[in-house]
Amino acid sequence: MLSTDYLIIGSGALGMAFADQLLTETDADMVIVDRHHMPGGHWNDAYPFVRLHQPSAFYGVGSRALGSSRLDVAGFNKGYYELASGAQIISYYDRLMNERFLPSGRVQYFPLCDYQGDNRFVSRLSGDIQEATFRKKLVDATFLNTQVPSTHVPSFELCDGVKLVTPNVLPKLAPDFRSYVILGGGKTAMDVAVWLLQMGASPESIRWIVPRDSWLRNRDKVQPGATFFKRTAGSQADQLEAAAEATSVADLFERLERTGQFLRIDTTVTPTMYRGATISCLEVEALRRIKDVVRKGRVLRIERRTVILEHGAIESCSGSLYVDCTAKAFRTQPSVRVFDGDRITIQMLRPGALCLGAAVIGHIEAAYDDETIKNELCMPMQTPNAPADFARLALGDLQAGRRWSADKTLHRWVVEHRLTGAGIGQADVSVHDPDADQIRKRLREARPKAEANLSRIIAELATDSLQ
Repeated sequence: MLSTDYLIIGSGALGMAFADQLLTETDADMVIVDRHHMPGGHWNDAYPFVRLHQPSAFYGVGSRALGSSRLDVAGFNKGYYELASGAQIISYYDRLMNERFLPSGRVQYFPLCDYQGDNRFVSRLSGDIQEATFRKKLVDATFLNTQVPSTHVPSFELCDGVKLVTPNVLPKLAPDFRSYVILGGGKTAMDVAVWLLQMGASPESIRWIVPRDSWLRNRDKVQPGATFFKRTAGSQADQLEAAAEATSVADLFERLERTGQFLRIDTTVTPTMYRGATISCLEVEALRRIKDVVRKGRVLRIERRTVILEHGAIESCSGSLYVDCTAKAFRTQPSVRVFDGDRITIQMLRPGALCLGAAVIGHIEAAYDDETIKNELCMPMQTPNAPADFARLALGDLQAGRRWSADKTLHRWVVEHRLTGAGIGQADVSVHDPDADQIRKRLREARPKAEANLSRIIAELATDSLQ
C-alpha cells in the first residue's frame, strides 16, 4: 500500500499546476494518477494542428515558462505572442514530469491508471489494483472533464456510406476529398475551417453547419507584458466601463463589440453562445470567406442524400468528408466547494485563467490553515455557455479581485506569479506615463460601478427566469 501527503487524480494542466505549486512552497510528497500514458491530460488526445487560443504566457505551471515569449511574425497570429502547439504542450509537461517532478523524490507518477474511488486505482494494462492512503488531501483535478472530438461520442445518427472523422485524422484524409462539411460552431470547428483554408482548400469547398453562433474574444485585447500594457489595460477599462453602463446583456455585448473587445464571424447574426474562445481578426476574416453556412440547429441524422437538422433538412454534399467538431470543451455541472475536509476539487477561479486558478489553489493550500478563509479566497466559477454567463463571470471576477486585493500578501503573490501573464503585473507597476496613469484611473473608477451594475443585470435575469 502506498502512503502520501496528497493523492492527485489527473496530470492534466490543472493537476500539474497544483502539484508544481506544492513542490515550490511545501515539502509535501504526492502520488499522481492519470489514465493517459503521459502527463498533459486532454492534450494527449487533441488534433495535431491544435494550438492554444491565448498566449502561451498564460498556460502551464508557475515554475517553468511555456515557450520563449516571442512575437509571431507570420500567419494568423502575426504580431502577437506565440500560441503553443499541442505537440509543444505535451513535450512541456513530459519534460516537467521527468526533469522536475520525479527528480524531486517527492512525486510518484502512475500513468495509464484509472482511479476507482476509495483511494484505489487500477492499471489499464495489467488490471492490477493499488491503494494509496493520504495524510492530507485527495485532489480531484478531473472535475471539469475536458472533452475533445477524438474521445467524444457523437449525439447524432450516421448512415452507411457517409464518411465522418474527427479532426485528429484530417491531415491524413483531407487530400483524398475535394469537399468538406464541418459540424459544430465552437472553437474546434473554427480551427478546422482555418486549417483547411491554410492548406489550400477553397472556401467554396467547405460547408459549415453551425448550430449556434458564438461571441469571441479579440486576441488583440488580451496580450500580456509591458509591450502591450496600454492596449490590454485600456481594453480592460473599456470592458469595465461597458459593464458599468450597460442596460442589459445584449446592450453589454453591443458596447463590447463597438470597442473591439468581442468579435462575431457574421455581423448579421446575433450569437447565442459564449464559451470564452479567443481569436484574431485575421482568423475571423478568413472564416468569413466561407459562404455555405447552415443555421438550422444541431445535426440529428446524416444520410447519404440528406442531413436532418433540428429545424429542417438539407441536401447532403455527395462525396464530402464530414468533420465532427461537436464535442463540448467542459461538462456543465454545478460548482462544489474547492476545499471540503480532506478533499480539494480544482475548478476555475477567474474567467479563462484555469492554470492560474489551479496554482492559486495550491498556494492557498500551502499558505492558509482556516478552511473558511480558503474557500472565501477560492470561490469557483462555472465555465460559460451563453452570453449571460459572461456577465456572471465578469461579476465573479470583480468580486474575486476585490477579495484577493484585500489580502495584501496574496495580491502581491498573484501579481508576481508567472501565470498572471509574462510580467503583466510588473508592467502595471513599471509603466509610468500620463496615458498609463489615465488608464489606471479609469480602471479604479469603473470597477465599483461595473460591479454594482452587473449585480443589477444578473438580478433581473434571475427574476425574468422565474416569471
